[in-house]
Amino acid sequence: MHTDLDVDALGLLCPLPVLRLRKRMADLPSGARVRLLADDPAALIDVPHFCAEAGHTFEGNDGHTYLIRKG
Repeated sequence: MHTDLDVDALGLLCPLPVLRLRKRMADLPSGARVRLLADDPAALIDVPHFCAEAGHTFEGNDGHTYLIRKG
């Protein structure tokens, strides 16, 4: 699977995974695909909520891997 950016937030607790994700995505063009690695249990709620609020597409998660397409 091709991604334009991988963000490692393993070991970070809420809200740090989403804050790191937002910062790293800022300079990406619309349509870029991002893989976030996060093991914080709150990420299951925080990442889809962040995507909805920011206009990104949450493409799903598999364990500790979250896929996002920048809006």
